[in-house]
Amino acid sequence: MGTENTPATELRIERRTDITRAGLETLDAFSEEMARLDQALVDLAEQGDNALKRSVDRMRAELRGFEPSVTLLGQVKAGKTALVNAMAGWSDLLPSDVNPWTSVVTSLHLTPHKQDTAARAEFKFFGSGEWDRLMQKGGRLGEMADRAGAAGEVQKIREQIEEMREKSRARLGRKFELLLGQSHEYGYFDKNLIERYICLGDLFDDEPDAADQGRFADITKSADLYLQAPDLPVPLCLRDTPGVNDTFMMREQVTIQAIRDSRLCVLVLSAHQALSSVDMAVIRLISNLNTRDVIIFVNRIDELPDPAAQIDEIRASIRETLKAQNGPEDCEIVFGSAYWAGKVLANDIENMAPDSADALLNWASKMMEPGDDQSPAKMVWELSGLPALYRAIGTRVVNGQGKEILSKTARNAMNLAGSLKISEAITVSAEGDMPAQVDKHAIAEALDTIAKRNMSSLRAEMAGIVKSYHARSDRAHGNFLDRATHSLIKHLETHGEEPTWSYDPTGLRMLLRSAYTVFGNQTRSAAQRQYDATATEIAQLYGTSFGGVINGFGIEAPTAPEVNPPVGLGQTIALDFKDGWWSSWWRRTRGYKAFAESFRAMIKGETDTILAELKYDQAEVLQQAVIATLTQFIDEQRALMLELADKAQHGTDAFDAALSADDLAHRRAALEDTMRTLSTCAA
Repeated sequence: MGTENTPATELRIERRTDITRAGLETLDAFSEEMARLDQALVDLAEQGDNALKRSVDRMRAELRGFEPSVTLLGQVKAGKTALVNAMAGWSDLLPSDVNPWTSVVTSLHLTPHKQDTAARAEFKFFGSGEWDRLMQKGGRLGEMADRAGAAGEVQKIREQIEEMREKSRARLGRKFELLLGQSHEYGYFDKNLIERYICLGDLFDDEPDAADQGRFADITKSADLYLQAPDLPVPLCLRDTPGVNDTFMMREQVTIQAIRDSRLCVLVLSAHQALSSVDMAVIRLISNLNTRDVIIFVNRIDELPDPAAQIDEIRASIRETLKAQNGPEDCEIVFGSAYWAGKVLANDIENMAPDSADALLNWASKMMEPGDDQSPAKMVWELSGLPALYRAIGTRVVNGQGKEILSKTARNAMNLAGSLKISEAITVSAEGDMPAQVDKHAIAEALDTIAKRNMSSLRAEMAGIVKSYHARSDRAHGNFLDRATHSLIKHLETHGEEPTWSYDPTGLRMLLRSAYTVFGNQTRSAAQRQYDATATEIAQLYGTSFGGVINGFGIEAPTAPEVNPPVGLGQTIALDFKDGWWSSWWRRTRGYKAFAESFRAMIKGETDTILAELKYDQAEVLQQAVIATLTQFIDEQRALMLELADKAQHGTDAFDAALSADDLAHRRAALEDTMRTLSTCAA
């Protein structure tokens, strides 16, 4: 890992916080809820001992670290980067002309926290395994061509890769191999630094800095930039992804990973070619997400001659295409212009291009109310669609990840508050309220028994669910191969070899997605049942261990982890090609039997990787999360119970013993008030 620090060159960045807060109302309200919960945690910590304070500090740190992420995806030149700049509130942050050779996911980590003021950057390089796959096999495209026996395509890919490798060696020299799998960190970032890692430069340019521009671009996999955004109510991560229509399909792989890392995606389309054929790969990716997790932003309406009339037509066309392609047809569609937003942020709306200014007035005639007295900058900002986009994002963040983090934190805090209430009851309990002897060793053994029984039950149920899931997935895969091969043979018998045959893999994707969805739902249901059962057993153990002092005490069970979407189902396979590439495979094969055998082997090889990823990789991640959640819950309860047993065995400390009846009543009232707040947040 390398670390460098040099003076930053100046970026043309002018924040307009008076403008950029439009559309953040929902996130503002959520921020207030987070602040209320955080204050309840502070109040809780003040009423407990050091061990409880440490637990509360961990909860507060997790709450403070909450950073919902939004992945922006679409085709090259749809205007994603310009939109990310506008959403971040900067007019000239990321370069918007990223060269098609690069495969870089750029994440902007925006924080409103004043103490996190230092901007910094981290750039990660492809690992040696990923690079070897590209160099030796030509990436996924090369693997597909090789499976199909398309020697001409394989050779073409190898020539392109060799050219790419030689350019990289010319830039990096002997450092080339050493950098793979490494990362570079900086205590600052500026435009020159960013371009060095994500924009390909021209080695033969006469400009002094040209050789440095794009120096690491070929091997950079991801860029993480951290900066302050005081106008945002909560931290937010914006991920700018490269277009998926690249030469070796490396972008598709890194984009799939970016989508997995986010719960919300914004598909950026150009108003001129909204959902063109090149976007079908993107539709395949987002079709595996929940409709509520997808927003479509139609950019560049400033380039339309008559947006007031054309936008309704474009919206209808998008809906129709999504329906035809099995995409999320009910997702929200927002129209706007990153160009207009950029002009506002740069205080440059007076110098707007004439055609764009005409389009703005045309759109304003439809969208703005007569007599609206907003300033020109605020009016243009509203018409740019940025406030509408942020409202859509805010609603989804609050109702999804936001609700989850509030509920999870509040539930955990309520368990801490419950233990504090028991501790207080132990302090003031009259003789006979507790068993004659609280046996700490017996409590530990009972907890071990509860943990072992519930963990064993959960693992057994999950094993059955996984077995059923594997069988269903394998059956869907086998049936698809049988049907496709049968269709191929029937085509050959009816039409012969001359007309090119094609087969749509959408059915396979839908069946595998259905199997994965059932698996995820069953796993979450099984986990929640076991969590609830464990919480009930531990609550009963409290009763048998501490007697009447815990009358009415209950424990909040954790919530089952969310299921990551099967985004990998959307990756391109050979059957998705409807052009000369597929025809070339067709022409190379001769004889009915050869056609059928070659086809089945090729498509099985193509889809085996997708199936394995769903059956093992993603399924294993969910199972591990389920087990980890139960383990953490039991460990937390063990620590709380054993601490209470200590207190019951050895008596109260000097501070508790010195408390007067009024002091205890005041502390009890404060605790009840805190628990009411926590209960509201948990709900």
